[in-house]
Amino acid sequence: MDWSSSINGFRQYITLEKGLSEHTKTAYVSDMHKLEWFIHENNPDVNPLQITSQHIINFIFHINNLGIGERSQARMLSSFRAFYKYLMIEDLIDLDPTELIQVPKLPITYPEVLSIEEVDRFLTIIDLSEPHGHRNRAMFEVLYACGLRVSEMINLKLAGYFPDIGFVRVIGKNNKERIVPIGEMAIQQINYYLDGERRQITPKAGFENYVFLNRRGAGLTRNMIFMLVKDYAIKAGIEKNISPHTFRHSFATHLVEGGADLKAVQDMLGHESITTTEIYTHMDMSYLRETMYQFHPMFKKKTN
Repeated sequence: MDWSSSINGFRQYITLEKGLSEHTKTAYVSDMHKLEWFIHENNPDVNPLQITSQHIINFIFHINNLGIGERSQARMLSSFRAFYKYLMIEDLIDLDPTELIQVPKLPITYPEVLSIEEVDRFLTIIDLSEPHGHRNRAMFEVLYACGLRVSEMINLKLAGYFPDIGFVRVIGKNNKERIVPIGEMAIQQINYYLDGERRQITPKAGFENYVFLNRRGAGLTRNMIFMLVKDYAIKAGIEKNISPHTFRHSFATHLVEGGADLKAVQDMLGHESITTTEIYTHMDMSYLRETMYQFHPMFKKKTN
């Protein structure tokens, strides 16, 4: 089997795989072409079925020497593993050459989080007298109150909004549905918007059931929300580099800091694995440590 036919078969395989985004599928195929080029340059007679662990290790050494970061190296190795999983499923190989190769150790990075005071400052800086002021206030109230991804917020449906019982129904990653509690302030802001601005907009075909609309009656875009975040952050005097996702991180961090059960936070965020949610426990410990150094007199003495 040559490289072209094997990568084409791999492309078809991952297209049928549920839960893979278009971005991930494109990255997988692109990474395989990088490996193909490297093998052609160094071992032109070796086909995909003849690749050994050493070939892949040589490739990793090569991209490391080029200055490719550990995170990108890990992603490429993930692509190769998916490719050789496909070849194993197709009974084209007996051994997976990636099986014993270790993923580069990645540094732990914690996402940017707003303090409760900063969240309040951000929300109250939104001018409700401006066009779409009530919509924008409602959107960011929802992002913070429910910990939604921006895609979940802009796709929130009227049929999934249950203010009487305090819940919203959202469709998350892998098309999975979940029910998330929503606070009274967020409900109040949504209702202001629905009873005012939203009534003055004629939804375009297909958007009748969307909660949040643009001025033309269509859905919102991620880029638009990102630009609003940057604009309001400047007005609120927030110097942190934040994005719409920062509100989700802040939601989870503030829950953990307040003593919320980690499993409950996992369910509200829609994480498949609790290990993904556990980052917020580490963030909480970091926050507590920083607070101790800043305010406890014994720690302050040691640092003076």
